[in-house]
Amino acid sequence: MFKLSIILGCCAAALFAQEEAADKRLRNASDTIADIMSAPDKGIPKPLFDRAKCVVIVPGMKKGAFIVGGEYGRGFATCRSAAGWTGPAAVKLVGGSFGLQLGGDSTDVVLLVMNDGGLKHLLSDKFKIGGDATASVGPVGRDASATTDIAMHAEILSYSRSRGLFAGVSLNGTVVEQDTSEDRKLYGRDVTNHEILTGQFAAPEATRVLSHTLSRFGTASRDQ
Repeated sequence: MFKLSIILGCCAAALFAQEEAADKRLRNASDTIADIMSAPDKGIPKPLFDRAKCVVIVPGMKKGAFIVGGEYGRGFATCRSAAGWTGPAAVKLVGGSFGLQLGGDSTDVVLLVMNDGGLKHLLSDKFKIGGDATASVGPVGRDASATTDIAMHAEILSYSRSRGLFAGVSLNGTVVEQDTSEDRKLYGRDVTNHEILTGQFAAPEATRVLSHTLSRFGTASRDQ
């Protein structure tokens, strides 16, 4: 058990050591969603994007370890409001699996929060995909007819992009939680994701790169 703890600690330390500053991660999140939405034949169907209440983007989620495999990533959530997309709320995605695993990978993750149930979970401090919130593998491409039923029932649609390939992915068991320290860096004080995502105050201009990018691909109003 002691050796296992050492291994876990070393893996976590390695992941943290590779992390980027908040402003660079925001730019990467913005570039990630811009690339995905600019490829309509291979990306998120526009009708689904237009119906989503919120978007969560985690660029460069890390996966892989020796003996103990796991996922860890930091990114941002933003929601539609009458005034446009809200400021970015920092989130962490954490998941894990046990078994013999070698090597690692880096994957961009995108979540669409489709209804009030999913929004309620996102506004909380922490929730588990597939446990607290119902999630489905997100469909890809222009086939809007195949997406209607999925969008009506799933609280969250999940996607991933790795090595240029974008596809729906199951993230059941992954925990989404507020990244308190990152929010403090961005906003200069303690703030909750609930405050940010409900638009209770204006986001600093330096944090708006993500909302500016999302606004290029459709209406930001929640009243649809």
